[in-house]
Amino acid sequence: MQSEQHPRVRPGATPAGIPEAPSDGFVRVRGARENNLNDVDVDVPRDAVVAFTGVSGSGKSSLAFGTIYAEAQRRYFESVAPYARRLIQQGHNPKVEHIGGLPPAVALQQRRSTATARSTVGTVTALSNSLRMLLSRAGTYPEGAEPLDSDLFSPNTAAGACPACHGLGEAHTVDVEALVPDDSLSIRDGAIAAWPGAWQGKSLRDMLIHLGYDVDAPWRELPEGDRTWILLTEERPVVDVVPLREHNARPYKGTFISARSHILRVLAESKSEPARKRALSFMRTGPCPGCDGTGLTRAALAVTFAGRNIAQLGALPLTDLAAVLRPTTELTDPESATRRHSSGEANEVAVAITRDLCSRVDVLLELGLGYLGLGRGTTTLSPGELQRLRIATQLRSGLFGVVYVLDEPSAGLHPADAEPLLALLGELKSSGNSVFVVEHNLDIVRAADWVVDVGPDAGQAGGRVLYSGPVAGLAEVTASATRPFLFPGAKASAGHDDVRRREPRGWLGLAGITRHNLRDLDVSFPLGVLTAVTGVSGSGKSTLVGDVLAGVVGDHMHAPGQEAVSRGGARVSGGEQLDRVVTVDQKPIGRTPRSNLATYTGLFDAVRKEFAALPDAVARGFGPGRFSFNVAGGRCETCQGEGFVAVELVFLPGSYGPCPDCGGSRFEPETLEVAYRGRSIADVLSLSVDDAADFLADIPAAARSLRTLRQVGLGYLRLGQPATELSGGEAQRIKLASELQRVRRGRTLYVLDEPTTGLHPADVEVLMAQLHRLVDGGDTVVVVEHDMDVVAVADWVIDLGPAGGDAGGTIVAAGPPCAVAEAAASRTAPYLARRLRANTGVPTP
Repeated sequence: MQSEQHPRVRPGATPAGIPEAPSDGFVRVRGARENNLNDVDVDVPRDAVVAFTGVSGSGKSSLAFGTIYAEAQRRYFESVAPYARRLIQQGHNPKVEHIGGLPPAVALQQRRSTATARSTVGTVTALSNSLRMLLSRAGTYPEGAEPLDSDLFSPNTAAGACPACHGLGEAHTVDVEALVPDDSLSIRDGAIAAWPGAWQGKSLRDMLIHLGYDVDAPWRELPEGDRTWILLTEERPVVDVVPLREHNARPYKGTFISARSHILRVLAESKSEPARKRALSFMRTGPCPGCDGTGLTRAALAVTFAGRNIAQLGALPLTDLAAVLRPTTELTDPESATRRHSSGEANEVAVAITRDLCSRVDVLLELGLGYLGLGRGTTTLSPGELQRLRIATQLRSGLFGVVYVLDEPSAGLHPADAEPLLALLGELKSSGNSVFVVEHNLDIVRAADWVVDVGPDAGQAGGRVLYSGPVAGLAEVTASATRPFLFPGAKASAGHDDVRRREPRGWLGLAGITRHNLRDLDVSFPLGVLTAVTGVSGSGKSTLVGDVLAGVVGDHMHAPGQEAVSRGGARVSGGEQLDRVVTVDQKPIGRTPRSNLATYTGLFDAVRKEFAALPDAVARGFGPGRFSFNVAGGRCETCQGEGFVAVELVFLPGSYGPCPDCGGSRFEPETLEVAYRGRSIADVLSLSVDDAADFLADIPAAARSLRTLRQVGLGYLRLGQPATELSGGEAQRIKLASELQRVRRGRTLYVLDEPTTGLHPADVEVLMAQLHRLVDGGDTVVVVEHDMDVVAVADWVIDLGPAGGDAGGTIVAAGPPCAVAEAAASRTAPYLARRLRANTGVPTP
């Protein structure tokens, strides 16, 4: 690509002769060096939908987010008063010499929600605010009740929260039935399982004897009043105890405590994790009886609109909520209607609020999110669902002239749901904005106005802009890894050239599944093959595979006979044919920078042992622990092995810089003097997986881990790359690599939830080759998947639907891909049929 050259200047400065806002409609990036970007110059058009493509780790996110968005954010913060900047969480200053023509930017990134029970679909979209206002100003109140402020309809405010559960909707109570699991036993024989063991339990028993209770009769034969008092009393009588049947035992005063009070005291006061874990086994969590699980006060729950209180409205799928509100929006004479009704549900305020609510809900429906309810917790949402909620919010914001930078907005979307997304991206553009998307979905890329392809490979082998221009022009760039997948005629086999279907070696049956939107569902999974579970968003795929299959089958793998009943009520058959169930999800491999690829896979243990065996280390008395940045002795004590220190800047936000003593190496100087083939332990951690594969080839355990990491396409990652810097897809592939390095045993069920999320089609081929390898070795693989390239080469497909939420939860079709592609009721079928026709050698309907 030809690009205009400019003299190099300091980051953030404007070179002489370059206007800050050029009139030619381009964002011009010069000298970008963020992460692996190789001094990149590129021009990107404004007022267009621009797709940034490239293999995983190529540098496309570093360009779109780490450079363009970060610089726009930096410039905005420069306009904010220094004192106010301290209150704003700021990003970093990108390594770029200059960016011209850059408008303000808004980033919508893929990230999992924070672990809070108070964040919901309603709070993320701000729709709950309008719904609370509707109930406050236009709800039907009980006779004589005073109008409530909108804050009283929120469980997240002090005024609105249920006083019993503080707005959480859950109550934690002692499970009385669990306190005495076997009522045929006597107290002396251990009937009260919740009591402490050893001396404490004997002391409580002796107190009961002195209080006049029978400790030798079977529990079931004791009077009901006695049983209730022993288990639940709040009284704490002090008893003079003379230990029985013990020689030379002195009398003492003891305080009796009921079984329930003992459990609550352990949970409140004990620092012993085993004791707390044992106490928790006698607890039961359920809806708060004070608010029926809503988290709201009784006064708020007494107010209704269209016959439903705010909790009931929030529980409705958005599709149903819109249907409930829409009649009010259509009132043409609200004042006349108000005179005919005793409530305010038909007044002008109600009409105005419901019209606003419906218009905002309609955007969510267009994005395929109609199955969600406003009360749905964000911790249960996928990153793709969260990002679509944010997109919908931005569409209603009315901003003009900004750059929206989106991170894989199609992630987690069924092909049928991705089509309306394209229309919404176009709507953002037509509103006078620029839309930059980092994307692997080729349908999104084809529909873009412009493509910036980064590569050619990952890590140090990437970081170059191979092409920037209209999409059709990429067909001429032979170095592009995107090109063969983007244009017709290229073969995209998802890593399995041999499309001969494997036959099941058995079946795993689940019957009577009732969970979320699955209602009394029966399903059979073939063993010894690769099964893809498909369906639109919200159809029940993750519930079936992640919750039920992975959650309950493990309990019955070795169950004798043909059938067992799971904890969730589903009947499981065929579990004896499996030895292990492994869930490979996208949860982080660690939540702090101290966890990294090398520590998670275990290869760092082998490396540290090798360093400790070096003559220099032996002479100094260094063991393997000396070469860990998490242990005192080898780590740098100035930064405690973090590699960086916080820098307080008073009126500017706090920043981080390399540790002045270790320079970011994380180790103290003497430890770094020990070298393996000329490299210190810190040097080894800075190696990429590809480079380390050659350097550590003589260490079998490390070489095995590195080989499997390369097999799943992670050769570009550094060994010491912190877990906090890894994407969900990278974390999932690291977990898969950890499994691949095990000695193969077969008879293992691998469960993966959308393993291709965040992967370029070329990376998908690499990943799928490994999954097929597992199956060929005798294992069973079940994937929840939207990528039709993957579904087309599966041995078996289970399609859920037909829609999301209450309209889903049933099996629409099951069988080989060619059979599912013919299912008339399946929304997956037409997209799968199209993929099968494109794949040479794959049977078509």
